[in-house]
Amino acid sequence: MHRVKKVKHAEFTQKSAEVLALQGVTFLASDDARISRFMATTGMSAESLTRNVANASVLAGVLDYILTDEALLLEFAEFAGIAPDMPALARLALPGFVHH
Repeated sequence: MHRVKKVKHAEFTQKSAEVLALQGVTFLASDDARISRFMATTGMSAESLTRNVANASVLAGVLDYILTDEALLLEFAEFAGIAPDMPALARLALPGFVHH
């Protein structure tokens, strides 16, 4: 069993959060059913995702989507070799997060 690196919120820059979100895109795209559900839920086409994959707002949306489903979140954490709280911490560093 490998150790999962814990990252504090302060360690997530927008760039490092984008890298994690890109891993989320790879995770979703690695399974036809997963990427199909993502596109159906978000209304985003494969072409639009491909064209806008470097857009920070789109990447924020990918993390938002993953964070809405605990099972999906846990699968992603396993896929990426990260702690399950890391996507939420990364999301804080991306545009559109509203602090309450």
